[in-house]
Amino acid sequence: MQHDMSFQILVDEVRPLIKELTVLQVKQKFDNGEKFVFIDVREDHEWNVSHIPKAIHIGKGILERDIAANISDKNSEIILYCGGGFRSALSAYNLQKMGYTNVASMDGGIREWNDLGFPLNK
Repeated sequence: MQHDMSFQILVDEVRPLIKELTVLQVKQKFDNGEKFVFIDVREDHEWNVSHIPKAIHIGKGILERDIAANISDKNSEIILYCGGGFRSALSAYNLQKMGYTNVASMDGGIREWNDLGFPLNK
């Protein structure tokens, strides 16, 4: 998907300030049985079409409002994903600003996850 240049600039500004993991790194965490909270920040209609198993859904539009009700421990490991890694990068930045200390964005998002043939719930 071609993004607006100003959106791309915004995402590029926050990327050096957050932790990003590749799809393969996240899959390895699952395969190793590591414990973390996996959050899909896409819109409801995207989640309803398909999502990655073991993910919970808190859309980007309500993430900052609802995160504390879902994850009270600000040291919990949280990995966010979206379609390609742009919205999740912005969301990771916002959670860090809210005091969450162990947040990452999955670069490549669900598109790359799907392209690699990893499982999806539909």
